[in-house]
Amino acid sequence: MPSLYVVATPIGNLEDITLRALRVLREVTLIAAEDTRKTSRLLARYEIKTPMTSYYEHNKLAKLDYIISCLDKVDIALVSEAGTPGINDPGYELIGAAIARKIPVITIPGPSTVTASLPVSGLPTDRFLYLGFLPNRSGARINFLKTLTDEKSTMIILEAPHRIPASLKDILSVLGDRHIAVCREITKLHEEIFRGTVSEAISHFQSPRGEFTLVIEGSNENQKPEMTEDIGQRLKKLREAGVPAKEAIAGLVKETGLSRKELYRKWLDSKNSENGIKNEELRIAAIKD
Repeated sequence: MPSLYVVATPIGNLEDITLRALRVLREVTLIAAEDTRKTSRLLARYEIKTPMTSYYEHNKLAKLDYIISCLDKVDIALVSEAGTPGINDPGYELIGAAIARKIPVITIPGPSTVTASLPVSGLPTDRFLYLGFLPNRSGARINFLKTLTDEKSTMIILEAPHRIPASLKDILSVLGDRHIAVCREITKLHEEIFRGTVSEAISHFQSPRGEFTLVIEGSNENQKPEMTEDIGQRLKKLREAGVPAKEAIAGLVKETGLSRKELYRKWLDSKNSENGIKNEELRIAAIKD
């Protein structure tokens, strides 16, 4: 019976292809490729002549029935733009449709951004959580990050270069100044792996270019930021200087990693305490008069 082969292909360096993947790409009748131009370069490098058909985000529904009908007669290889198909690409729908029709789905493992970035991050690898891309808009991104504040697993996130500065600032604001590995252009000519804290990464990546994978330290109770007397005094000075609560708290969120809720509670407690002292002074003065 014909099968659907899920074939991992290089994420950068074309030498990162397995012998089994090359054999399967030669033997199948058709290759369903997310990006035919990129796949053409891989096939040309290894002198593979197998025909291709495009299968990507904007034609996946129109092409699905055609590819499934072909699977009734011939073997097909599914390849993504780079890495392992089915992870953050339209391959998921095709794989699901094949399984529903009891068509054999065979994995040909190989390169993956996730498994390439995690081991070199220097962060714990015993438990990790892959999160794909963060939301585009800051508000949605912050709300999403808030769901991860107590996540103890190492987290892996993909991000576009033009959103790196904003995303790193939101990560600092919500998760605090954790350890992070920023993997840029991994396996490619200009590969860079930055290891440090989130605030250091913000300073380092001022004009980011290339493809990015962020590997972020999981929550550690011993590393959670704490409200200190110094932070309380700074809030008090900002209030006395006439700085609005929203502005003062926003600045300290980025600097300390404390939540807005915690800082605002301290702001109100300090304000109420100060008002209580003033009221008591007024009461004593009234008694003396």
